[in-house]
Amino acid sequence: MPSLHDFLLAVGFYTRLPCPTKLDYRRLPFACAYLPLIGWMVGGFSASVFWVALQIWPQDIAVVIALIAGILLTGAFHEDGFADVCDGFGGGYDKQRILDIMKDSQIGAYGALGLLLLMLLKFKLLAGLPAHLPPFALLAGHSISRWFPLYLMFRYDYARTQPSKSSGAVFKPDAKTLALAGIPALFPFALLPPQALISLIPMMLITLGLGRYFHRHIGGYTGDCLGASQQITETVFYLFLGALWTFI
Repeated sequence: MPSLHDFLLAVGFYTRLPCPTKLDYRRLPFACAYLPLIGWMVGGFSASVFWVALQIWPQDIAVVIALIAGILLTGAFHEDGFADVCDGFGGGYDKQRILDIMKDSQIGAYGALGLLLLMLLKFKLLAGLPAHLPPFALLAGHSISRWFPLYLMFRYDYARTQPSKSSGAVFKPDAKTLALAGIPALFPFALLPPQALISLIPMMLITLGLGRYFHRHIGGYTGDCLGASQQITETVFYLFLGALWTFI
């Protein structure tokens, strides 16, 4: 059932926004179901910052400021996971080595290059859209991309056996929770052309591929894998939207 308490836990864990201190953190796993709503908050904030910045500076500058706003709001939570996955799977040769590298707080060459190229791709894609479209793209991209980590949690097991920074939020959503979380994730698509819904197909295919890849190499997922899946599917959404806009 929807719970304000669990939603506030999600806000406190996935963003830098202040939350009440008297929360039951034993319920943190259930807060994962609110990830798409967190996407609404992050995407809405980034979209608002973009619109304000666009009144003052050119679109490419406004995009950079909007991306920075989103990173500041989340503390680069998912971007950090993506960088760790690049380092772990790029430099690891077996399950334990991959997990050890991902747990290391220092960023390596794979992570630095992967994060740089990812952010550059996001920038170019959003800057290349018509000026009225990036706010809606940010809102939809942040929301829908946070549903796909839930699917990985539904489909696979947590790979680590020892405690980690994300193990406290490990959750195995059932099909009903997955479906309910998908409803708010899809709402922002009402602000986009109907054809944008087709982007769900490549996003799902990418998620299926990532899930199989993670499972084959480490036997499941970690928090970093979930963060990487969010970042990758968000970028795939912008890729599809940019391609779609050239034909409509």
